[in-house]
Amino acid sequence: MNFLLIIGGLVLLILGGNWLLKSAVAMSLKLNIPKIVIGMTVVSFATSAPELIVSINAALSGAPDLALGNVIGSNIANLGLVLAITLLLSKIEVQKSFYTTDWPVMMIASVLLFVFIAFDKVIVFYEGLLMFIFLLVFLVYLLRFQKQAVVDEMPEDDKPLPLYKMVSFLIIGGAGLWGGSELLIRGATSLALEFGVSERVIAVTVVSVGTSIPELAASVIAVLKKEKAISLGNLIGSNVFNILAVLGITAMITPISVSDERLITNDIYWMLGISFLILPLVFFPKGLRLNWKDGLVLLVSYIAFIYYTIS
Repeated sequence: MNFLLIIGGLVLLILGGNWLLKSAVAMSLKLNIPKIVIGMTVVSFATSAPELIVSINAALSGAPDLALGNVIGSNIANLGLVLAITLLLSKIEVQKSFYTTDWPVMMIASVLLFVFIAFDKVIVFYEGLLMFIFLLVFLVYLLRFQKQAVVDEMPEDDKPLPLYKMVSFLIIGGAGLWGGSELLIRGATSLALEFGVSERVIAVTVVSVGTSIPELAASVIAVLKKEKAISLGNLIGSNVFNILAVLGITAMITPISVSDERLITNDIYWMLGISFLILPLVFFPKGLRLNWKDGLVLLVSYIAFIYYTIS
């Protein structure tokens, strides 16, 4: 029964996120917002919506380990699983913006999270606000100086929709996300109790992989269609949004406290380690490219993380 709740919740989250994205992009086109702005703001927020709704709902429901574990686990899954599988299917040429902007910002955001959570075990309102302000500064910088670094994740959604469809997608998408998060949290917390494991273990494994499914699906479909695979920049951007937007907004609504110490003695170090690992992989043995060997290294790292988390 709990597995059914989790699967049902994930399906609703994926569908809800997709409907919300369609509505948001169509609305932006109707308002004549430049495509670059849509890509960096509307699309990024919409694709982070599953993590955001799950984290807010979990924190408000008295399950803060689910909120934090979901983001830390999602960031590890985006690089250790989604990027790894993409690289096993196709190599990626890495843009210069990777080492000038994307990777440094991801590492700063990750270290910021570590500093905020490691010492007092809680992310409070002003820390969430600082994260969100940092995100806004990053977005302004990207839009002004790094426009060529932005890749459109879902070009097939770039078409206008009639007003009734936009509103319908917006309402149904929002309802799907909220309903999916309710089912997912109920199923995950019950599953944790049933198997005698912590909410944190469920969060950094089942829930985080579930909320990373849209990125994984987009990557695999892009490779199968022989189109440009989802860029490394977009996955790194997703990690930045997860920390600065998802945890920032959640902390501004309600403090995120840690009850399972392994989130800050184990999981966050894995997140920092896998995030750092991308840099040497990009430059060695040949500069600015990633191939199947790098994918294998990332996948082995992810499997090791899951093994140590469950054992």
